[in-house]
Amino acid sequence: MKNIKKYSAIIGALLFITISCQDVLDQKAVDSFNEESIFEDINLTKAYLGRCYDYIGVDENLVLGLREDILAAATDEVLCIHRPAAHTFVKGTLSPDYLGHFGDWQFNWISWSLYKNIQNVNVLLANIDNVPTQTATDDALLARMKGEAYFIRAFDYANLMRSYGGLILIDEPFELGQDFLSIQRSSIDKTLEFIVQDCDRAIQLLPEKNEIEQGRATKGAAAALKSRILNWSTGILMNGGYEPNNPLVSFQEGTRKERLTAAKQAAKDIIDGKYGHYALAGTTNDPPTEMTEEKVMEYADNFFNIFTQKGEWNDEVIWGIQYLRSEGNTTTQNRWWGPNGYHSWGNNGPNEPVVRKFEMADGTPFIWDKYDPGNMYVRDFTAAQLEEDPKRNPYVGREPRFYASVLFDGAKWQERPTDAQAIDPEGRIQSCYYITAAGDTTAGLDTRQSFIESWNGTKNGYYLKKYLDPTVVGQHYNNENSWIEMRYAEVLLDYAEACIELEEIQEGLDALNMVRNRAGLPDRVTNDQNQAREWCRKERQLEFFAEGDRWYMIRKWMIANEVIENVYHMKIYHYYNGRTKWFYDTSKSVDDRKWNQANYWLPIKRTEINRAPQLQQNPGYN
Repeated sequence: MKNIKKYSAIIGALLFITISCQDVLDQKAVDSFNEESIFEDINLTKAYLGRCYDYIGVDENLVLGLREDILAAATDEVLCIHRPAAHTFVKGTLSPDYLGHFGDWQFNWISWSLYKNIQNVNVLLANIDNVPTQTATDDALLARMKGEAYFIRAFDYANLMRSYGGLILIDEPFELGQDFLSIQRSSIDKTLEFIVQDCDRAIQLLPEKNEIEQGRATKGAAAALKSRILNWSTGILMNGGYEPNNPLVSFQEGTRKERLTAAKQAAKDIIDGKYGHYALAGTTNDPPTEMTEEKVMEYADNFFNIFTQKGEWNDEVIWGIQYLRSEGNTTTQNRWWGPNGYHSWGNNGPNEPVVRKFEMADGTPFIWDKYDPGNMYVRDFTAAQLEEDPKRNPYVGREPRFYASVLFDGAKWQERPTDAQAIDPEGRIQSCYYITAAGDTTAGLDTRQSFIESWNGTKNGYYLKKYLDPTVVGQHYNNENSWIEMRYAEVLLDYAEACIELEEIQEGLDALNMVRNRAGLPDRVTNDQNQAREWCRKERQLEFFAEGDRWYMIRKWMIANEVIENVYHMKIYHYYNGRTKWFYDTSKSVDDRKWNQANYWLPIKRTEINRAPQLQQNPGYN
């Protein structure tokens, strides 16, 4: 399959240059001088659609989740070291006057500014039936393009709904002079109905993945989006958990059981192959009873490689964005996220609490205080003790996804740049300190006291590995791998959750265990719904660690108050005699965090309310 390429710069300028920072609803999507001609030629219409894809994240140069600052840093998962204050969701500072990254920059694919692209799509849908065609092939192309437009609109609306609740529902273009003061937000019930209807329209019109260029919408992508929004809609947050009588943020029609049943069916249709063949990458057979280090790394590499794909995607990918090194959409996450000892910027390091959630290789829980019950802060062992039991090192004997997701002290990574090769010829992470017999301390290459650079070193002891490419020298080059927006594992876990909540526990665990087995972990077995629910939520966090899914889930399950906490540094000391000390230093926070109950829903920014004062603000915001 071919990838979607960059569309003509001239076409792009003609179509989208008029978008400004005015009221996002009060927009002309295209230059009026050119609009008629665009829909008089099928090729220009196709180019227009291509730009709607480019602006699916508002900014064509920042496409979805591969950003310098990632959505996962607005959760308990990772720490943004450069602009932590902009992650207002975890700082307790999110307000209509200050949204930080939830405004119009890093996280703009979930911002109110998406209405710009919704207007663009509505212009296309209003005109596409009038585009002249010459052949049956042209007719089929127009029908497919209409399906793609419905998918894009549904995708933008789904992101808005999962952020704001009930929305302003627009299915045709605004006109100049239109009265925007009469526009109101619809209920969350009507919003869900609108999105599902667009998904169903897209499913009917779109081909399967093998019949279209990679990166374009497909039946499977539209079906996965439907599964995603239906699964989201089963959450505690919008089913009586928060302002139950407010129709903007809580369902007033139907029952949660009905929504769970609909979510289950939507996921099952994909599992049953109704919209094309999708499967987890790797085996879903039971893993070996004895997981050798070699076997663990085989599973780890299989999982890691999902996120470094170039060219044709494997069957796990349902929809995503292909990045190219020097043209079209580009990204530089190796530079943004890589360790400072490689002249990279060190952003988005995993936090210690989630590092401890990754299991042991045999599927048993990792227990920090296993060797010293009650001591949750220190592990301190001699060389002889570590040789006797290597698992005294907290990074030994862990599950495969840990090794695929986290760069920890001692982890093998890339060859060092020339100015550090003599110090570290093996290319292993040094987020540690070395203590000599005289008591002198030398900072590791990947600490904030490194002689390489210091401003970009980890603050919590870790670096993110998922989505980094070991073949890319981030100091000098862009990445070329894809952003996987929707993959089959999400469908399986959507299905598992719906089944468990419907008390169909074994059916849910069967789907859950496919994800675990692919990760090299044994089956979960229980008849207890609470236990199954806990396992399902944990599995989801570890499977989608750092991908942004967690921000939606801690809101959906209303557990943000339980998991948002200050971030601390895991300090590691290697002594001259082989002794090693791991010290989780909670005496001083490296990032103070505070939970604000109102932040379960994003506020509409003040400028939008000022322009359209009839719009009802979300609860908890003045």
